[in-house]
Amino acid sequence: MLAGNLCGGRTPYIQEQVNIGTGPPGSQVRWFRSVSNEPRFINTITFERENAPTLVMVHGYGAAQGFFFRNYDDLAQRFRVLAIDQLGCGASSRPDFTCKSTEETESWFVDSLEEWRRTKKLDHFILLGHSLGGYVAARYALKHPEHVQHLILVGAAGFSEESDRIIQFRSTWKGAVANFMWDRNLTPQKIVRGIGPWGPALVRKYAGVRFGTYTTGNMLNEQESKLFSDYLFHTLAGRASGELCLKYIFSLGAFARTPLITSAPDWKVPTSFIYGMDDWMDWGGAQEARKKMPVSTELLRVPQGGHFVFLDNAPGFYSAIVYACRHFLPGLAVKHLPEGLIQVPHPNNKIDTGEC
Repeated sequence: MLAGNLCGGRTPYIQEQVNIGTGPPGSQVRWFRSVSNEPRFINTITFERENAPTLVMVHGYGAAQGFFFRNYDDLAQRFRVLAIDQLGCGASSRPDFTCKSTEETESWFVDSLEEWRRTKKLDHFILLGHSLGGYVAARYALKHPEHVQHLILVGAAGFSEESDRIIQFRSTWKGAVANFMWDRNLTPQKIVRGIGPWGPALVRKYAGVRFGTYTTGNMLNEQESKLFSDYLFHTLAGRASGELCLKYIFSLGAFARTPLITSAPDWKVPTSFIYGMDDWMDWGGAQEARKKMPVSTELLRVPQGGHFVFLDNAPGFYSAIVYACRHFLPGLAVKHLPEGLIQVPHPNNKIDTGEC
């Protein structure tokens, strides 16, 4: 019900557990590698709108679909919106995480997303992913480009290669300790679960600071803060599953073990990158990748927004999404970049049209 309270704004929606099937122990279907043969479900909310483009939204690490609660009402006026909890996250099934490699871990997310798409009978859609969800969305588009009309990567992880700074840090004793803890998969979720009854207070304090005192945009009001803190706690405190992907996909510092920039020449889907002006995620990696992408791309920066730009500046985020999808919105005449947004020129001096 916490997700319902967060997502339940002015616009009606449908919440369902989409069955993506089951498999026996030892199955070669990678997201079924578990001691259990129970069915797997993807928690999904749908905001229906006839004759509108379909927008699928994929959340980031340690998050869930409720993180977009400030955006649904506006987006649902122009799109048919489907938002999921990735497998092993939020209110989706949390099977044993038995992946042992980067390839297996990517398949856990990408293949379960594809099975969800098949079950929902979605042929073509706009795919949006935030942070880790951006990495997953990009990997999905590389594997199944025939289904993705346009790719929107919000504060996407995985484009930048390891910097000299992080390499030097790992050579220090502090870096060695941090790297040891990273490789042992000491996740924030494990800490929240480990401190027992003090968990809710810790999460409440974090949410109050991150989305209150130190927000770069609009603070959560009192009711939003309480609902969001409760939602975040239950998201983090759930059974360990998808969270354990971290060390297999990223090295210390959130650098992808298989950087997306190496796949840039194989890009087949027109892509819009969106970053908050104060996002800690380096947008320079995406800019470098654009040099090698043989498709139309654009990079937009949203003011008064950090890594969670959709929470910090919901109106600015909405403007960026509408602009990125301008060619899919019938009757929408967008001739100029919305006020406040910054469009970063293409590094190869190409004209960014955003067209398919």
